[in-house]
Amino acid sequence: MKKLALGILAAVGFIACSSEGAYYRPQAQIMPQHIRKIAVRQILNKTEVFALEDKFYDELYDEFLRDGSYQIVPENDGAEGVVVTTISRYLNVPIQYDSQLIPTVYRMNIWLDVVFMDKTTNQPVWREPAFMGTQIYAASTLPGGMTEVQARDVVFEQLSRDIVKRTVDGFGSVWSENKKKVMNNPEYTTITE
Repeated sequence: MKKLALGILAAVGFIACSSEGAYYRPQAQIMPQHIRKIAVRQILNKTEVFALEDKFYDELYDEFLRDGSYQIVPENDGAEGVVVTTISRYLNVPIQYDSQLIPTVYRMNIWLDVVFMDKTTNQPVWREPAFMGTQIYAASTLPGGMTEVQARDVVFEQLSRDIVKRTVDGFGSVWSENKKKVMNNPEYTTITE
């Protein structure tokens, strides 16, 4: 009789655990409740490549508008949160050559330091010190290839989506490279075509 009762209890426990809602789901880490309006601060460019920040700012601002989760306002017009972005590294190097040593494939990496600041407490809500976007592309002289500017636009679109996702969906939705690995490696320098 004890074995039958124990068997029934185990079966009921198994059925309860195998139901639809019985799996691990971590608690979503979302924005603090008082943040309803955010601002996107002008982007700082610490690379030698001219005017990267203007194109990227437009793309990031537009991505926040497309998402529509938060009202986008100027920083001095009631913003409770601010996205502060710095372009820290830009690397565009050939990774494949043809028989005459002419580059045919390039790899572009752009590193950002992104901080989302809570203006009411003046504390960071989240920070990604080595946020990286990557694009491998064929030279524009090849079929289906693209120019450096076109590849840069693709990277900016990717980075903008990742920043918005990190802000809206919360922690762990996007990750960055290890800052020590990136900044202490002499291979990672600012290089363009």
